Amino acid sequence: MNEDSLKERAGFMILDSVAAGRLLAYKDFVPVLIRALKIKNSFYYPFDSVQGISKLYAPDSSFRIFTWYIEIDDYTGWQRGFIQQKTNDGSLKGNWLFDNSDYAESPINMVCSDSTWIGAVYYDIIKTEYKGKNFYTLFGIDRYAVRSDKKWIEVLTFDDKKRPVFGGPYFSFQEDSIKRPTQSRFEIEFKEEARTLVDYIPDLKLILVDHLISETDEPDNFSTYVPDGDYEGFKWQNGKWVHIDKVFNYKLEDGQAPIGDLLMDIKGKKDENKLQLKSDSNKVKKPGGNN
Repeated sequence: MNEDSLKERAGFMILDSVAAGRLLAYKDFVPVLIRALKIKNSFYYPFDSVQGISKLYAPDSSFRIFTWYIEIDDYTGWQRGFIQQKTNDGSLKGNWLFDNSDYAESPINMVCSDSTWIGAVYYDIIKTEYKGKNFYTLFGIDRYAVRSDKKWIEVLTFDDKKRPVFGGPYFSFQEDSIKRPTQSRFEIEFKEEARTLVDYIPDLKLILVDHLISETDEPDNFSTYVPDGDYEGFKWQNGKWVHIDKVFNYKLEDGQAPIGDLLMDIKGKKDENKLQLKSDSNKVKKPGGNN
């Protein structure tokens, strides 16, 4: 399965202290990954030993997505990815993802293809539905600048030819007191060392997002932004993620868990592995699963 070769090259690609070494490892990593994925039924192979590469299965096991980051120098890096779709005969069908962030004039308003992708390394994926169509919401981190990072919420769909489509009119602010246009995706930018929450919470049926402020009262300097203890969020409603300005003021449905305790669990060390466990639970364990 070429896993040992992938493991070695991924290690150099992510960890080599010399930029030339990382780039050479990337050049070798891609063809080895292609060869591995071309092996029949590779979709079911988890590549668990290949570290530094995010590997997420869709909740319905219809595809999985690999994403990773290559640091070029202190100021620049590449984000790359591959979507592998499940096929009935076990053959390879998929799309390479190339980060177009540096050339995107307005990333929050763009609808993107595999070649114009707004890059991120994804750490969670959930599925929602509306009028018989599947929507896959991705949560990712973007090593954006020297002193700041971004987190993205991105909706992925597939067109009639099974090609990936990133973005669309999915993030609505119609219920905010201060209205703003619907966005194709949502982002926060924050201080590099800051620990931020951007994820879907099943017990609440909400996306929770840390509300950020500048710790030095410099609102134009995003490398100073840190969580202030408050939370905004999104609820899935009529095929869109509708923004909630203050989650603590939002009335939960009957039977939903109290917010305070849940947030403490999410932010605590015990749940560092929660996202990995969730991804693992989405994995297809063996060939012959439901198509």
